[in-house]
Amino acid sequence: MKICIVSDSHDRADPLARAVHAAKALGAESVIHCGDLIGAQTVKPALAAGLPVHAIHGNNLGDAQAMHYQSRMSGGLLQYHGAEARLELGGRRLIVTHYDHHGYALACTGEWDLVCCGHSHRAEARPVPDVKGGATWLVNPGTVAGLAAPATWVLADLAAMRFEVHTLDL
Repeated sequence: MKICIVSDSHDRADPLARAVHAAKALGAESVIHCGDLIGAQTVKPALAAGLPVHAIHGNNLGDAQAMHYQSRMSGGLLQYHGAEARLELGGRRLIVTHYDHHGYALACTGEWDLVCCGHSHRAEARPVPDVKGGATWLVNPGTVAGLAAPATWVLADLAAMRFEVHTLDL
């Protein structure tokens, strides 16, 4: 299963939608948004791609009530998880948190196959040694909005545990 991982769209609907549509064209079946979506209307153009979107709020909460409403009105496409999301996709255990330092700590536990985070606006995908003697993938897609950094998103192949950072031209 391939998924699109985005973060830190900060009310920029166009680059978010462009990343989701590009990921769908590359075979993505679902989207994870690692926070700082902010406005509930920001996700609407991305939902037009028809992929389920799992979103958390991050440190720039925006209007949580509007996000819950948008989720209810999306026909099941938008799942708003609040501060953190625990998911199973493609047979993998995932956790989504906003802060990159929390993501690193969660990866160190060895409880997850993939930890997705945001906040730093720096894209990276790396295995983190865990306390169980293995390694857990930590993926931060950077900022899809291109705020003080390139506009980036990640295409993840959960079957192969491969992660490609993609850049948008803004």
